[in-house]
Amino acid sequence: MGMPSIDIVFTVAAQTAIARSEKGVVAVIVKDAANNGPLGAMTTKLQIPEGLTAANQGYLQRAFLGYVKPTQKVIGYVLPEEAENLTEALDWLATQQFDYLAGPPEITTEECSAVKDWIVTQREENHAIFKAVLPNTEADHEAIINFTTDGIQVGEDTFDAAAYCSRMAGMLAGTPMTYSCTYAPLTEVEDVTRLTQWDMDAAVDAGKFLLFFDDMVKTGRAVNSLTTIVGKSKAYQKIKIIEIMDMIQSDLRRAFRDNYIGKYANSYDNKMLLQTAVTNYFTTLARDELIQPGFTVGIDVEAQTAWLDQNGVDTSNMTTEQIEQANTGSEVFLYAAIQILDSIEDIKVTITV
Repeated sequence: MGMPSIDIVFTVAAQTAIARSEKGVVAVIVKDAANNGPLGAMTTKLQIPEGLTAANQGYLQRAFLGYVKPTQKVIGYVLPEEAENLTEALDWLATQQFDYLAGPPEITTEECSAVKDWIVTQREENHAIFKAVLPNTEADHEAIINFTTDGIQVGEDTFDAAAYCSRMAGMLAGTPMTYSCTYAPLTEVEDVTRLTQWDMDAAVDAGKFLLFFDDMVKTGRAVNSLTTIVGKSKAYQKIKIIEIMDMIQSDLRRAFRDNYIGKYANSYDNKMLLQTAVTNYFTTLARDELIQPGFTVGIDVEAQTAWLDQNGVDTSNMTTEQIEQANTGSEVFLYAAIQILDSIEDIKVTITV
């Protein structure tokens, strides 16, 4: 009868991908004399504690603004004003689930570095899909958005980059994967520190996410802080691409863990059924224009050959089919080759008169 449960799980995950991407969760850290500790999940601005300073309340409120969709929820952590680092808050956030993190509005250079290191560690060691918006932080990493705009005028108030990171985190969390937040309008902002076109181009090339004035204030190209392309493609510099990659990783890992691992014999037939389930998942993503059609899913023959060699099996005279069908203990080696679709951001028109 095969394994319908795993196929259904993959199909449902793919069918709900866009809907799930329309709801983002933002984590925000502030320092205050009141309400020290976790604030929990807030789904509206009305749940922000009144005991916090006006500046901290405003910082949390800005995280709710979103973009295409409002932010689903904000999870907050309040550190004492005299806290020397963000460790207590980060330790708690490691037990939570969120999309984007914004540090305190008065975050220091050292604290930015600590957040960057924590995000990278969580992604590499714990398979988290956390990302952070940090002010003026050249992190050179796809999970860190380096927000650099100062002079942000909102009514009678003017904010620097650090004080507006929660707003940018909310904007990114409120951007579904079918969109890019390039040229997203910030209707509440009246003006920003202005840059020349050359300066803006140079900033984007340096991995800086910025705001600019173009009849109204908008975001620049939606890039993260990655600038060193080693073993990666330029696509890794796009916030939208990383969002889709994170979703795919999270969906596959959860489906494997909850519905496959330990529940089926590691036979060739069951490997093929798993391959079919993954293929169906990608087919739905391609239909929804998140990835390009023409993807490939299959047994990773190279990895499987290496495993067999390491475990005393002579593969020198084995055919590809024999290697694919060989017993690999508890190991399953699959590969997938996909192309994630970006949004339209560059339009060139040639006009002949």
